[in-house]
Amino acid sequence: MPKLGARDDCLQREQLPLWFDAVRTLADPAKAAYLQGLQLTGARREELARLHWDDVEFQWGALTIRDKVEGERVIPLTPYLATLLDALPRRNDWVFSSPTSKTGRMGGANQAHTKALRAAGLPHITLHGLRRSFGTLSEWVECPVGVVAQIQGHKPSAIAEKHYRRRPLDLLRKWLTKIEGWMLDEAGIPQPEPGAGRLRVAK
Repeated sequence: MPKLGARDDCLQREQLPLWFDAVRTLADPAKAAYLQGLQLTGARREELARLHWDDVEFQWGALTIRDKVEGERVIPLTPYLATLLDALPRRNDWVFSSPTSKTGRMGGANQAHTKALRAAGLPHITLHGLRRSFGTLSEWVECPVGVVAQIQGHKPSAIAEKHYRRRPLDLLRKWLTKIEGWMLDEAGIPQPEPGAGRLRVAK
């Protein structure tokens, strides 16, 4: 049997307005916030889906991600994503909760994403494709590759990265906020006001 080729589905810069518009108008706010969170952080789908409220630090602007590679990693909570999370109901410990699910957390968002893509007239993109989109689109702001890798939880690929580079949260925040701001600008979405979403960390 021939080997399956690597997937290369990825949002393009010019598709961001249509994608964000369709996702933001989904009926389920948890799924809308979750999908945008995937695009804005480059997290793996289960890493973000399993986010607890205890993992969200609004005061210091941080998210603790349960990482399948390192165990866990801490990434910045950016202004727009903070507003999305702060607007979600606190039904239980899950950030992306569901009142009808037996587990208490949101089920899969594949169908909601497919619906949004069809409404926007965009080609099919997997949830992992959003992770790929984040890594690809971050090049538009000339973000260092090592910063993107640390935010996404990739294993360091070079000796210097593996043994000597461990960037502090504030340095990651500088770049992740820049990436988020660029995506919002491309999508035509206004930037949040300072302090929105209970986020107290200055840009």
